[in-house]
Amino acid sequence: MAAPLKVAFAGTPEFAAEALQAILRAGFSVPLVLTQPDRPAGRGMKLQASPVKQLAQTHQIAVSQPTSLKLDGKYPDEARAAQAALMADPPDVMVVAAYGLILPQWVLDLPRLGCLNIHGSLLPRWRGAAPIHRAIEAGDPETGITIMQMDAGLDTGDMLLIEREPIRADDTTATLHDRLAQLGGRLIVEALELATCGGLKATPQPADGITYAHKIEKAEAAIDWQLPATTLARRVRAFDPFPGCTFTLGDQTIKLWAASVVNASGAPGEVLHAQGDTLVVACGEHALALHTLQRPGSKRVSTRDFLHAAQDLPQHLT
Repeated sequence: MAAPLKVAFAGTPEFAAEALQAILRAGFSVPLVLTQPDRPAGRGMKLQASPVKQLAQTHQIAVSQPTSLKLDGKYPDEARAAQAALMADPPDVMVVAAYGLILPQWVLDLPRLGCLNIHGSLLPRWRGAAPIHRAIEAGDPETGITIMQMDAGLDTGDMLLIEREPIRADDTTATLHDRLAQLGGRLIVEALELATCGGLKATPQPADGITYAHKIEKAEAAIDWQLPATTLARRVRAFDPFPGCTFTLGDQTIKLWAASVVNASGAPGEVLHAQGDTLVVACGEHALALHTLQRPGSKRVSTRDFLHAAQDLPQHLT
């Protein structure tokens, strides 16, 4: 029986922590974790360790947090320290999940089995930084997890394992993220078990169907009522929990967290109905019923509670 692989791990957010937990639970040795430097977070903006770092510390795993891994880049000392940490106990393979740093060639070449990436889409669709958000925003009926052999390109490596996951009509990025994180953890363990006995088979990505999931920008949050209601409803789900969809009400920026399409019409931005638990706004095509909203500094509330607190609702929203 082949010995278990020695696995270095690189990841940062909760999506990656789920995978690391699965790898540890499966009994693989993880001598080193790479994760992003601590960042200010919360109301006090205190430095906070990433979910991956917190999990690694719980299991007493060594942690390296370089700002960059480029040996000839802006932070060469940090990169060299990470290199020394990796070479002190060379891994058989590195697993990468939502790490947030580009891996230079020396990292890709260091483990004898290379670097395996857990990607939250059915490659080659939605290469890039925000595959879960963009799949919902585009109205895709399904997505999934691809375990990929990393190369120097942006999510261009050969596919090793792939599993599909339906996108439900009420899925937000938050709910879909959680299911894909669990799926990713299960699939990477399967990949590592296959790699242990030489059973992984690589398949090049198809040349057709390539799309890019560009990073979500805060500027995308503002609602353009000229767009079709179906587009906006998908965007509301895709941008939950970040950055949310917003419109202005007087001098306040209101966040919209849940909405549905209504077969009604009017001038884009026109408030068609605002009474009880119903707030309907016309769009470029059909209309949007707003269900859950949030004022600055407040919690999310139902439309009924929002309208009850609203003093003068304008005839048009911007």
